[in-house]
Formats: sequence, C-alpha cells, structure tokens
Amino acid sequence: MAMIETVNLTKKYGELTALDNLNLKIEQGSCFGFIGPNGAGTTTTIKILATLLKPSWGEARIDGKTVGYQNALIRPVIGYVPDFMGAYDDMLVQEYLEFFASCYGIHGDARRKAVAEVLELTDLTGKTVSEVNGLSRGMQQRLSVARVLLHDPKVLLLDEPLSALDAKVRDSLREEIRRVQREIGVTTLFVTHDQHEALAIADRVGVMSHGRLEQIDPPRSLYEQPDSAFVAGFVGTVNRIPAEADGDRWRVLNRSVPGTPTAPGATLAAIRPEHIAVDVDASGNDTVREVVFLGPLTRLTVDHGGSTLIADLLTSEFGGAAMGDRVRVRLRDDVDEIVLIED
Repeated sequence: MAMIETVNLTKKYGELTALDNLNLKIEQGSCFGFIGPNGAGTTTTIKILATLLKPSWGEARIDGKTVGYQNALIRPVIGYVPDFMGAYDDMLVQEYLEFFASCYGIHGDARRKAVAEVLELTDLTGKTVSEVNGLSRGMQQRLSVARVLLHDPKVLLLDEPLSALDAKVRDSLREEIRRVQREIGVTTLFVTHDQHEALAIADRVGVMSHGRLEQIDPPRSLYEQPDSAFVAGFVGTVNRIPAEADGDRWRVLNRSVPGTPTAPGATLAAIRPEHIAVDVDASGNDTVREVVFLGPLTRLTVDHGGSTLIADLLTSEFGGAAMGDRVRVRLRDDVDEIVLIED
C-alpha cells in the first residue's frame, strides 16, 4: 500500500516551475530519501506533503487523503521536522515535549506516558531538565524527532534533519533516525543534499533536478547503474572516460567489458574511483598529481593523457605512490560491466 503518493504534482511561482509533474509512490513502512542540488524541488515537495504549500496542479495523497482538500485529516497523521526547530527560551526538554503533547490533544496519564516513551526512544531520558536552547544542535534535532513521535504519526517528513551538524554528530544521529524508523515502522520521507546520507539511510532514493524526478532506485542500484550523466555525477564521484566500441563490448583503460548506454550515442564510461587500479611503473604514461589520505582509503589524482582521473585505493593495499610518480592506471579486474553516459 502506498502511504505517500503524488500524481503529476506541479508547483509554479509565476514563470518559475519549482516542481514539474512529479509522480511518486512510497510504500507503507519504508524509508525514502530525496536528494538533489539547490532548486531541485525536494523541499517544495515535502512542504506540499506537510500541507504548508498548495500545489499549482496535480495531486498529493497521504494515507489516501488528498492534500489541499483534506488537510485537517492529514495533519494528525504526519510528523514534520523542518531544518530549524525554532526558539524556545527558558523551556526545559520535559516542558517542551509536554507542551506539544497538549497541542496534539494528549492529556493526563496518556501525555506523561507518551513523553516518557519518546524520551526513551530517542535516548533523551537524561536531558529532561536541560534547557532546549542550551542543547547542542544535534540534541535539538533529536528532540525535534521526539516531538513529532508524540502522537504516533503514520508518516515522518524530515527536511534536512542533519544539516549544520559536524561529521561525527551527523553519523550518530543518522544511525539513530534509521534505528527509530525501523523500530516503529513509520513511513519516512527525508530531504537531504548529502548523497552519502541518503544512501546510508534509505530503502529507496529519488534524485531530483530542476523540479523533475531523474531516477528512483535502491541505493546500490542508483550508485552502480545511474540512468543519466546527471545522476552519475551527482551521486558520488565519477570519472568520465572515453570508451571505444569493441564489437558488442567497450574498451576502456585497456580492458574490454560489456557496457550499458544511458542514451543513444553515449560513449563516455562512468567509472567510480574505487574501480580504478593504479600501478607504480617508472615507464608508465600517467603521473600522480595529488595524494590524499582519507583513513581507510587513499585518494590519488592522476594525469591520464591530458585528463584528470580520481582513484580511491584501500590504504592497506596502497602501493605508496607519491606526487610526481609515474604510474599506469587500469580498470580493476573485478569490474565486469560499465555504464556509458553522454558528454
């Protein structure tokens, strides 16, 4: 059953089309990530679903109810977390949650039980007497999630829930959101500009560009089998390397492999950095321009025939190439198929 569905959903601001005929289905209990550059239409979509914007035309439905016509029935079943929670001067965490529980019509023993449950679920039990504005940004976002869980919503709408957090806090809160989502089975749609965040959390990911939906797929399929040059470049790092037809195969970096074109006439191989091998060879035609240590990976920037390639090597297997070294780059032996994109 589709808990969230849009049909030809469109939003225009004068001559500007922010959302262009979006057709989307999100199944009950699933976690869906929405990514795209600024102006892609992801935040517009989530605000329409949260009943904060009216579409220009088309339909959006949550739990079978139509946005714009049945908002009073939709609002009780959604939990919306914007990218900024607002200011709550001198309010304690316990008071904050009890206040919103009252707004949701939860009173007496039921309110105390609901607050206790979300505090435990989001690991905030030890923060009940802390001031909301004194919490770290990460703790405030955690509290925002607790707030929208008070009334046991059927749908969570998260707009950039991990923005403006440092890397370690982002990772921790990302895992926490995914744990909570799985534990209670709530249908979740979250918007982010961070591709890695979406790939890590979501069951399926939708990529938007200029108001249009470019591709929807599970994270691994999206990464390994992009449908277009835009998706290949937006979801992770990609090398665009000329490939030559070799019968029904394609020759790239001295190997002949099967290839899947994303469009007629596509002849550039979209090669991920981890699919490139680099061999130190004094007689090689390629030159290392930069070496960056990334912990488990070491990233090399290599001058290859006048173009620049990025190679990510396991640090434990890194051969020790230094800037200026001559090397040979090749397609790794375990790559058995490539995707071809347009220039």
